[in-house]
Amino acid sequence: MTKIIFKEHDGKEHAVEVENGMTVMEAAIKNMIPGIDADCGGACACATCHVYVDPAWMEKVGKPESMEEDMLDFAFDVRENSRLSCQIKVTDALEGLVVTTPEKQF
Repeated sequence: MTKIIFKEHDGKEHAVEVENGMTVMEAAIKNMIPGIDADCGGACACATCHVYVDPAWMEKVGKPESMEEDMLDFAFDVRENSRLSCQIKVTDALEGLVVTTPEKQF
């Protein structure tokens, strides 16, 4: 199990234990984290699981693939640390990962 910290755009935090192999989006849905809609169910076909990865975690999370970059064009308030949470696989290396939800999802 790996601990992920979800921060809402207003600062409220939710710490959850996640099974390795799941995606950050699946963890959010399973734990009813506000601000993650995941309309496509994790198929990288929408941008409603958009999150901001804490800058300290960017290297461990890695850069988005081209398909994810294309979908981020549809997200609200995209930043350098924007990722689709459906594309981040949970591993032991992400213990303590912090992601923040945007103010809204499109």
